[in-house]
Amino acid sequence: MKKIFISLLGVLILQACNHHPEKTYWDYMGNFDMYYSKAYETYAENPVFPDGKTLQTMPEGTVARGKKPYPFKSKLGDRKKAGEVLKNPLPKTKENLLRGQQKYNIYCAVCHGKDGKGVATSDSNTLYKMKLYNIPPANLNTELVKNYPDGEIFHVITMGSAIMGAHGSQIKPNDRWRIVHYIKNGFQVK
Repeated sequence: MKKIFISLLGVLILQACNHHPEKTYWDYMGNFDMYYSKAYETYAENPVFPDGKTLQTMPEGTVARGKKPYPFKSKLGDRKKAGEVLKNPLPKTKENLLRGQQKYNIYCAVCHGKDGKGVATSDSNTLYKMKLYNIPPANLNTELVKNYPDGEIFHVITMGSAIMGAHGSQIKPNDRWRIVHYIKNGFQVK
């Protein structure tokens, strides 16, 4: 009896040995799609959806968790209204100015130059100087721009203006407010 038990135990141990270490063979759901789901590449055709696309657009009115929808829609029409309604929630500290300078240099300096003078700048090769745009970018060092309300500059960064594209999807709201501080502070970190 003892030999039979040892033999059975040996067979069970050998049976447990697996030649495929990446697969345990303990499929609780069997061969159902719930366990081995079919993954589709982002831009691949997909028979599951009526339009045959894997990448679906979000339904209208969808808001990402933790995000607030921007209340203004029009580039130019809502610009003055944004200036009246929106107030900069961040204090003008050295840390915020440094972060504003960093983000300005990444997103804005390619057109407006590091000193914000647009075409008049001599500090960088802007897209206008490289003849990639026909219309010169605005000079952000004028008194007119410095006298804009913070909310108006924030709106322009968010929605764009004239030829300038919208940067709302690229720059987080707090970083947009920091850029506003940096511009209004005359491109100085003090």
